[in-house]
Amino acid sequence: MAKEFHRADRVADAMRRELAQLIQHEVRDPRVGMVNVNDVEVSRDLTTAKVYVTLVGEDDPSKIEISMTALNKAAGFLRSQLAKEIQIRTIPRLHFRYDETSVRGQHLSALIDKAVKADQKHSEAGDDQVDEDRGEDKGHREESND
Repeated sequence: MAKEFHRADRVADAMRRELAQLIQHEVRDPRVGMVNVNDVEVSRDLTTAKVYVTLVGEDDPSKIEISMTALNKAAGFLRSQLAKEIQIRTIPRLHFRYDETSVRGQHLSALIDKAVKADQKHSEAGDDQVDEDRGEDKGHREESND
């Protein structure tokens, strides 16, 4: 069955594309670095939009907070620019949120890599131990003196 698209979904998609361009080309605030717009969630009544972003190459929580504050202060400007680009009656109010899913994904990926390496080391050590045990079992049988 085909996925049903609602108007809010279409507006969110258009806003995501336009915001990515606007932030890159129109926002002049030095506190806002390289920003990826990952997702936009628009309410059904089209009054508010949560804009999920990540900051390229930025891991420092204090700098992330400063950048997010700057983006939220630029929300009015961005909303007015969106009104020029997207043909709808009212542009939703923008609320920028830092998207931690990529950070969590990187953390989980690192944990998986660490577990795989530990498993390989354990497996190799176990193979060596099995070989040693087999050698002892084959050549060194003790005879019982009953």
